[in-house]
Amino acid sequence: MYTTASVLFKTFADAGITHAFVNWGNDHPAFLEELERERVGSGKTVVEIVTCPHEMVALSAAQGYAQVTGKPAAVIVHVDVGTQGLAGAVHNVDRSHTPVFIFAGAAPQSSDAKIKGTKNEWPMWLQDVPDQPSIVRQYMRYTTQIQSGKNAAKMVMRALQIAKSEPKGPVYLWARREATEEEVDSSVFEETLSISKWPVVQGPALSSAAIDSIAGALFEAKFPLIITSSSGRNPKTVPLLSALSNLLAIGVFTSCPMSVCIPWSHPNYIGSAFGGKNALLDHADVIIALEVDIPWIDIHGNKPADGARVFVIDTDPLKTTFGWSHVDAELICKADPEVALSQLIAAIEGRAAQGMPAEQLSARQERLAEIRSTWTKQMEAAEGVKSLAADQTTPTVPFLLSTLRQAVISQTPSKGAKTLWVNESISNYPNTWSFLRPEHPGSMITSGASSLGYALGAAVGAFLGGVVAQKEHDLVAVVVGDGSFLFGIPASAYWMARRYKTPFLTVVLNNGGWFSPKHSMMGVYPTGLGSTVSGKELSVGFGPDVPDYSQIAVAAGGAWGKRVEKADELQAVLEEAIKVVVQERRSAVVDCVIQSI
Repeated sequence: MYTTASVLFKTFADAGITHAFVNWGNDHPAFLEELERERVGSGKTVVEIVTCPHEMVALSAAQGYAQVTGKPAAVIVHVDVGTQGLAGAVHNVDRSHTPVFIFAGAAPQSSDAKIKGTKNEWPMWLQDVPDQPSIVRQYMRYTTQIQSGKNAAKMVMRALQIAKSEPKGPVYLWARREATEEEVDSSVFEETLSISKWPVVQGPALSSAAIDSIAGALFEAKFPLIITSSSGRNPKTVPLLSALSNLLAIGVFTSCPMSVCIPWSHPNYIGSAFGGKNALLDHADVIIALEVDIPWIDIHGNKPADGARVFVIDTDPLKTTFGWSHVDAELICKADPEVALSQLIAAIEGRAAQGMPAEQLSARQERLAEIRSTWTKQMEAAEGVKSLAADQTTPTVPFLLSTLRQAVISQTPSKGAKTLWVNESISNYPNTWSFLRPEHPGSMITSGASSLGYALGAAVGAFLGGVVAQKEHDLVAVVVGDGSFLFGIPASAYWMARRYKTPFLTVVLNNGGWFSPKHSMMGVYPTGLGSTVSGKELSVGFGPDVPDYSQIAVAAGGAWGKRVEKADELQAVLEEAIKVVVQERRSAVVDCVIQSI
């Protein structure tokens, strides 16, 4: 016997989906029956099922999987309540342009014994809400209802086609229980739709006029600057951006980076920031804003110099889902970054006969070298400060992160080259990007957005994705704040890590609470009444009896865990934790106490 659920799972497999992150409920009897039919028939299911005790962890895991593989996973949740349980992860997959296929069952519409799947349990009346997809619709690229198994395969293929086309993102399909329980003929089940007939939309290119304008401006500029944050979502853009930068000695600056856009060691990578004043804007005469949501924050005194030529190249250059976003620009181009960079490289190489005067190129290179040297020396100096505490025990974050970087290099077979960093340090984002020094395309991933609770689930999904994509990661390492750690539903995440053999290292930057709300308050009331009081008094602190974060992971997932409060103990503890993950294949959590909020 085949049902609509049978068709859905088969279509997932036909479309190349390998994993479904699931949280089952009373709307899923047909799915559970179908999985057992598959096991009895072939000894395994057509899609790997990953049980997730919380929906937000499920969607975060699917996000991590997609970020590593470049391909969507499926997430299956339970009616309206499970849809709500996806929580802030919905915001994350939307803003990060991550393709994910979300399916939710819905309460039966009927209460009639003649209809298979009808209401037969008391919660179903309460779960029968007027407009279930409205819970997530504004975040989705596509939302629709599956009403029959006879066309379910085509609905799935259409949704995936949209999810994988720019601007990529999540899709949400739902079906009432009567529909998923519908029995279908074997001919319907056995029909195979070729994924090759449902191609993604080809990324748009720059017009010839735009290429001429941008390339010409780059040749003529004295100090051209590329500002980006998310071009590295597509790892193929990383060598292209590096090559373009090299051709004409163009500086690259990352503003609120969410992916590795250029190797940290690239000589033309000259700065990174999450807000604040960007002094480079005062001098750049040509600026390319490349796949960047927030190129600068005006209120901090940022704006291009008078007369600067500004070009925007983005898959969504007008940020059409933002309430407000604007850049004064000469040209705004909707284009795929990979395509656009390739076009600009070809155009510049095509002008090689005209050439750039050697003295002009040399002057640019010298200026970039000077700026980068100043920047890196500042970071090296910060790394050298072990503690700012009076007793010189509590480590500074730069020292902690540089110690972590060195421990990873010394304790992994690849010397850190095959480490995947999962970064949700939030208020410490500037430090993690600066002091972990990600070098390789795709070697550091983030939520790409602002909802906390991403990293732990994402690590599980990223580990599974690395296996599927044959990335050969020798370590998955999470760096997370203590507030984000709690948001991540650690009991669920570490239980999953043990069950599905996806061990990862977690380093908790424990400042005793949520620094970000206090930072936001200080931005508006720098000398206000709250500026001098503790985190506890502001109701953003977790003290004095803070959770024992590592022991949550120990209890839930059999992890190894330890708290570190002294800078001198960091190296030994971090090295031991890495050995546990790499050699024992067990998760490890290091709770690092830093300066309290």
